[in-house]
Amino acid sequence: MSQDSQRSVVVERTSSGHYVATNPRGGTITFSTDGGAEFTPVELLLAAIGGCSAADVDVATSRHAEPAEFSVAVTGDKISDEEGNRMTNLRVTFSVAFPDEDGADRARAILPRAVKTSHDRLCTVSRTVELGAPVATEVKDS
Repeated sequence: MSQDSQRSVVVERTSSGHYVATNPRGGTITFSTDGGAEFTPVELLLAAIGGCSAADVDVATSRHAEPAEFSVAVTGDKISDEEGNRMTNLRVTFSVAFPDEDGADRARAILPRAVKTSHDRLCTVSRTVELGAPVATEVKDS
């Protein structure tokens, strides 16, 4: 793998159950496990799936017309069984509408194909979830 293909974040504990993730460009997002207003790690996973697909579909459709409505709902069931904790029944639902203007018919026509192409080929996040990827863990010597 090349340096160009590597992606990374650093997660730091800020207090009990609270964390901040920082990307190499300095962007941050806070999250927690206590059920407060912040996102939980599972909600971040759902947001990543929806955000990745939303970006793909937005690029494909908005070049033809600016949407009047564009939202993506991502749902799933968190279960715990003999295989451990995991998400099942993941579903991504697009709600997209285009005003009647130049290009709107074309944008509406390509919307289903754009959603399918994102799911089948483009969205790195959902492709990784569906295909699975090993996760190696280690403890760094202090």
